[in-house]
Amino acid sequence: MIPLLLVLLLALVLFGAGFALHVLWWVALAVLVLWLVGFVARGAGGGRTR
Repeated sequence: MIPLLLVLLLALVLFGAGFALHVLWWVALAVLVLWLVGFVARGAGGGRTR
């Protein structure tokens, strides 16, 4: 759960800074897409492992 929150926080920070720096906006968008792909791939893998 902690890594998930860290990735979301990183994406939010990059999006916030991205309004000042256009390059960071694209990096933040790439991070968000990679996170979504990983989330979907993990969800399709059979669920959570405890």
